[in-house]
Amino acid sequence: MNDLAPLLTPEGRALLDEVRGTAPADELAVATRLRRDHPAPLVSAALAQARLRQRAVAKFGTEDAHRMFFTPHGVEQSTRASVAAYRAARLTELGVTSVADLCCGIGGDAIALARAGIRVLAVDRDPATAATARANAHALGLAGLIEVREADVTEVDTSGHDAVFVDPARRGGRGRIFDPEAYSPPLSWAVAAARTARVAALKIAPGVPHEAVPADAEAEWISDHGDVKEAVLWFGTEPGAVRATLLPGPRALRGAGLPDPPVRPLGRYLYEPDGAVIRAHLVADVAAELDGGLLDATIAYVTADTLRPTPYATAYEITDQLPFNVKKLKALLRERGVGVLTVKKRGSAVEPEELRRKVKPQGPNAATVFLTRVAGAPTMLIGGPAAV
Repeated sequence: MNDLAPLLTPEGRALLDEVRGTAPADELAVATRLRRDHPAPLVSAALAQARLRQRAVAKFGTEDAHRMFFTPHGVEQSTRASVAAYRAARLTELGVTSVADLCCGIGGDAIALARAGIRVLAVDRDPATAATARANAHALGLAGLIEVREADVTEVDTSGHDAVFVDPARRGGRGRIFDPEAYSPPLSWAVAAARTARVAALKIAPGVPHEAVPADAEAEWISDHGDVKEAVLWFGTEPGAVRATLLPGPRALRGAGLPDPPVRPLGRYLYEPDGAVIRAHLVADVAAELDGGLLDATIAYVTADTLRPTPYATAYEITDQLPFNVKKLKALLRERGVGVLTVKKRGSAVEPEELRRKVKPQGPNAATVFLTRVAGAPTMLIGGPAAV
C-alpha cells in the first residue's frame, strides 16, 4: 500500500473500524461482503492495515496500534514504545527541547519524543514512510510538535535543534545488515552528524563490534523484559562509558572496566546475565557483585555459592552436574517425574527442541537443564529458578 490517502477519508476510517480484529481465516468472507458497498482496492488496503495493526500491538500497545498507520517494513523496524519512551526521558533529562529525528520511519521515536514535550523534525526519504509518519502524528494528536519532512537525511540542516537522533536502516534486499558501514546511511556518516549537535543518539544493532564504537561515544545496550532490543551510541554524555539498561525500570549497570572474571568450579547457584549485560561485555561487573566466577572462560554463565538478588541476572539453583549424555538425562528426569522441561544452552550445538524430543519428559514436576561447557567439557546442569 503506497497511498494512505484513501484510508484517511471518512469512508476509509470507517472501514478500518469495521475490519479491526478480523482473523486471517475470516478475511476472504469479510472482503467479499465489504466489496459490495466499497471499492475493492480500499477494502484490500483496510484489511492489510488491520493485519499490520495487529502485529504492531506488541510494540505499541492496543490503544496506539489501532489508531496508527503502518507499512510492513515500518512494523518490523520501528522502535518498541517502551524503549522509545526511555530514550525520550533520557534526552529530556539532558535538557533537550528539540530533536532532528533522521530516518524517522513510521514515527515511533518521534511520537515518544513529542509525548515527552520535545519538538521534533522527523525526516525520511521514502514518500510512503514519510506519509505514514505524518498520519501517525495527526492520529495521536501530536502534529503540533512533529514536523515530518520527506528528504534525504544527508541534506538536512540540523543546526536549529538541540539534539540529533539517527536510526539508520539495517536491512537490505538480502535481510539484516551486520556491517555498520553498510547501514543506510553508513555509521560513519551518522557519527559525523552526531558530532555536530550538543547531544546525539545513534540507534545501532546490538551485535555491533565494540571496536566500532567511537572513543568519544557512550555505548548503551538496552533490553526490554529480558529481550535485547538495540544498542545506542550517545554523544555529549559520558565519552567511553559503557552501560547496560534493563526495562522496565529502568535499571542501568555502568561498566567499571573490570578484568574477566576467574573460572571456578560450579557452585550451588548459576546466574544467567541479562542479554544487555552480555552484549555490553559487563558480565565481569555482575560476577563481582555476586562474588562469583565463570564456569568456562568463553561462556557467559556466572556461578556462586550464595544467593544474592540482582536485577542484572536470573538465578537458578543447580542440583545436578552431568557430562553430556542424553540417556543419563532421560533417566534422571524420569526418576524425578519431570514433565515440564526448560532447556537453555550456551556453547552447545544441541537444539533445545531436539533434546526435548529425545528425553520425552513426563510427569508433574518442572526442571531446567543447561547445555553448556564447564572448563571446556560439554556438560548438563539441572536445576530450577531460585527463590530470591
